[in-house]
Amino acid sequence: MLEPSIIKDEEVEYLIKDVYDMYGYDFSEYSRASFKRRVNRICLIDRFTSFAELRYTILNDPEYLKRFIEEITVNVTEMFRDPLFFKALREKILPQLGTYPLIRIWVAGCSTGEEAYSIAILLKEANLYHKSLIYGTDLNPSVLETARSGVFPLQQMKLYSENYILSGGKKDFSDYYTANYDSVKFDKSLQEKLILSTHNLVSDSSFNSFQLIVCRNVLIYFDRGLQERVFRLFDNSLENLGFLALGAKETLRFSKLDENYHQVDDQRIWKKLDHN
Repeated sequence: MLEPSIIKDEEVEYLIKDVYDMYGYDFSEYSRASFKRRVNRICLIDRFTSFAELRYTILNDPEYLKRFIEEITVNVTEMFRDPLFFKALREKILPQLGTYPLIRIWVAGCSTGEEAYSIAILLKEANLYHKSLIYGTDLNPSVLETARSGVFPLQQMKLYSENYILSGGKKDFSDYYTANYDSVKFDKSLQEKLILSTHNLVSDSSFNSFQLIVCRNVLIYFDRGLQERVFRLFDNSLENLGFLALGAKETLRFSKLDENYHQVDDQRIWKKLDHN
């Protein structure tokens, strides 16, 4: 059998153009190294023996395109990932958000929803859930289906429970779900204030105003120009004195918007200054 070929740089450009022209997904400002690495991985997993074969399949099989988009945009996620970040939210940010009559939170690039559920649990434990709305958005509709179902693999629960405890959780984590064979279903009440919808950070505009935007480990796949555009989108969507939370390798420091924000925590949380 032929080894799957390594995609060349110019082939990456063809592919990006094809996917945009045909389906409207714009990857032109994704980091090329990351995009190329993921395309090569797809070729390996799905056993494409040439670039031509991959390209033909993407252009002629809309079902396969869904899988391709999924693999390119996949975000590895887990509940209470980086527990110290959630501890900072719990101890420093939620008490400030508690002063609002309605708390609106946007989890951008929410993938299969673990982070949104984690925030729902934090809000419940802070007794703020009843006056909160959590908007979880992602480019990829099929990961949102998983988020909507609230069903996750049972084998993850040991890790999630450890993360939860490290984040300052005091309850028994298993109180939040019901186990069923090899999967668990999270409590329906955790979905009551959760609104899930597709949103493309690259091309869609702001759709509400928020006091907290969480977007972790999404921007690392974007080049500097696209990051700047997304920061502007977040800035337009964030109320004065609202908070922006980024991933461990992401920063506002090199952004034009940096001067409008003050970093409040070493867990990558920034507060928008009041410019009224």
